[in-house]
Amino acid sequence: MTTTSFNTGWTVRPKVSPYAQLQAPQGDGIPVTLPHDAMITLPRSEDATSGGRGGYFPGGVFEYSKTFDVPADFADKRVSIEFEGVYRDAMIFVNGVFAGQRPNGYSGFVVALDPYLRYGAENTIRVDARAHDDSRWYTGIGIYRDTRLIVSSLTHIEHGGLQITTPDVDAERAVVAAVVTLRNDSLHTRTVTVVTRIDGPDGVQVAEASSPATIRAGEGLTVRQRFYVPSPSLWNVETPTLYSARAAVVEDAGIQDEQSSTFGIRVLQLDPQHGLRINGHTVKLRGACIHHDNGILGTATIRRAEERRIQLLKEAGFNAIRSSHNPLSPAMLDACDRLGMLVMDETFDMWTEGKSSFDYSLSFPEWWERDVEALVTKNFNHPSVIFYSIGNEIIETGDPLGSALGRQIAEKVRSLDSTRFVTNGINGFVAALRDVVEMMHANAGNADSSSEGGVNGAMNSAADFMSQINASPLVTSKTEESFSILDVAGLNYGDSRYLLDKEQFPDRILVGSETFPPGIATYWRLVEDNPHVLGDFTWTGWDYLGEVGIGRVQYADVPAVFEAPFPWITAWVGDIDITGHRRTISYYRETVFGMRTRPFIAVQRPENYGRPALPGMWAWSDTVSSWTWDAADGTPTLVEVYSDADEVELLINGESQGRERCGRDHAYISRFTVKYVRGDITAVAYTDGTETARTTIATAAQDGIALTATPDRAVLSADDTDLCFIAIEFRDSNGILATTVNDPVTVHVEGPAILQGLGSARPDNPERYDAVEHTSFDGRLLAAVRPTGSGPITVTVSSEDYDTVVVALDAVEKTVVSGDRR
Repeated sequence: MTTTSFNTGWTVRPKVSPYAQLQAPQGDGIPVTLPHDAMITLPRSEDATSGGRGGYFPGGVFEYSKTFDVPADFADKRVSIEFEGVYRDAMIFVNGVFAGQRPNGYSGFVVALDPYLRYGAENTIRVDARAHDDSRWYTGIGIYRDTRLIVSSLTHIEHGGLQITTPDVDAERAVVAAVVTLRNDSLHTRTVTVVTRIDGPDGVQVAEASSPATIRAGEGLTVRQRFYVPSPSLWNVETPTLYSARAAVVEDAGIQDEQSSTFGIRVLQLDPQHGLRINGHTVKLRGACIHHDNGILGTATIRRAEERRIQLLKEAGFNAIRSSHNPLSPAMLDACDRLGMLVMDETFDMWTEGKSSFDYSLSFPEWWERDVEALVTKNFNHPSVIFYSIGNEIIETGDPLGSALGRQIAEKVRSLDSTRFVTNGINGFVAALRDVVEMMHANAGNADSSSEGGVNGAMNSAADFMSQINASPLVTSKTEESFSILDVAGLNYGDSRYLLDKEQFPDRILVGSETFPPGIATYWRLVEDNPHVLGDFTWTGWDYLGEVGIGRVQYADVPAVFEAPFPWITAWVGDIDITGHRRTISYYRETVFGMRTRPFIAVQRPENYGRPALPGMWAWSDTVSSWTWDAADGTPTLVEVYSDADEVELLINGESQGRERCGRDHAYISRFTVKYVRGDITAVAYTDGTETARTTIATAAQDGIALTATPDRAVLSADDTDLCFIAIEFRDSNGILATTVNDPVTVHVEGPAILQGLGSARPDNPERYDAVEHTSFDGRLLAAVRPTGSGPITVTVSSEDYDTVVVALDAVEKTVVSGDRR
């Protein structure tokens, strides 16, 4: 088998009917390299059907087309195309004839081309994709994940047909089990030999097995092999050691087909006394929910962008991610394997009960089994994957027959892969939603809103209300069957059940599958103190497009609305913003996790001082780690300091502003009201009266501010997988970020590359991410440069009144290895 990228040579255009083309012929389309998101290029408007849920982007239908040659000698081969994801309702046509489809926008699938090909001639492929009022977040449109052309012999290993498990591991040796699924599409019975080799992390062979197999014409079979790897190096989040396996189908001393995959040797254990153990050691999950978009790139799942997200999430203290609410890309799973990030991979956001007018619930009854099969096939050899989540806030989980559907899905997963744990992100409030609505209507106008069982008073705080409902006997009863199906009970906003379930269901193991960001100090204490609670997954680890403004701070002097108005574009809820910059809550969380001992200074924007803030379920404080403001000296300012120390003292230009208690018993946060004065501000941490650490931030100089451009690396791979991310910032001569500079910046790229995206983290951003000019936000923005070939690349960054910066890059060819990663 050979697999080669099929990402180049495509064009894209809006799709119109054949009859419309008679009146207004369409052009050939715009050349693009996959992965590609067509939606991010569309103009936004406040009357878009998607509303704030979809970031005020319009929907649409697009067609991707490509012409490709098929050699004559492919006639005795099997030829197919793998799509890792097409959003949505993909329809595939080869040489004008329908060849396949996939309603789910997040499932990988393979389309056989053989019946439609013209061998020794030119062929065409067309993929139609669409999106319209079918999601609760920004989805993108198009072939947004990788594609591959797969060519194999008639006797071959099936797609995803090399599966590796490690059923028995100790310090002396590890048993590695390989399952190789073969298919004989020839007209004759064939006897072949399956030779599988295991290589260690250093590339040196550690085991090999050979098995003859006779396959009747038109049939398939399974070959099972066991290997014994001596003194195994185990995979975990600290040392993510990877082995590799390569299975070859040999006939008459020649290799007919082969497939390869990396894998990890590790042992998973689960019980309420020790929680989750990996290789015998308890691991608490410092988790982040993440959406699938890549910020300024839209949903284009370019491999380097996926890798960068995992790198930055891990640097911020996370050791686990939850895909929300759809399967992760293979590129991100590869990064999780290499970098040591645990994964909860999720199937669906809905089952049969829809959450949007035209969502996947319309296809679920017919397609869910095939989509579960695709998920498990994709994940099977990835050691980073430890959970399969069968859904997110599924309405049916509060109904007995809905629970039966959940049981079907869970058992389907287990029949395909019994080596991981099954969970479900259940929100008890959603599971009991119909009953809650009836209660609210019944209690409307209840004068005694504070009485037990009343809901009106609880509605003063939506988070408190949800917590009360989650802990109620109503939810306990309604969700018991759905929870009983699972290995681990996923609780969305269900921390009120952590101790309750410990008493009522002592064998129930829990995980905070989705939680409110501001509550991490409370949640993490529960996680640390209770072994049956495996960890916490905050909403969210990385900001995303759509669900606009759910994490913003609202103020009482402006009418409060849940959905932020146009031109808001992001949720503004992540620990890390869409450009990869850590927000202040990220450092707070790192402190709570016990991974940071230096105090961190966060300053409220002075213009908001004194404004009464409305509590938001997902909102952190509107703070920036800066002492550079367009404010007069003496302006009152609120300063927050995050620390694990007993006390924190705040100094401005060396003058003490007082001390405040901090540490675990004070939620790791101290607050000071001070007068802003240019200079520097210092936080000093004390434990038992002794200074343990200090942090200083200073005001940027008013003169001498320069435009800077810093690439994440200078040498790139000259292919469709790579990107260079360039941090563009305004800094003074001491390197201090000038957060008050919000100026337009222009980026030009010369050489074999394109500007793939340019943008800031501004959440209410009216500008486009596909233009060559963009305005900085808080003194910074981000450019993404994508190679289109090999050779030197020059990136010129300019802004009026600042010296131009030139960045030199080089794209080089890399060695291409045949064989399938999975």
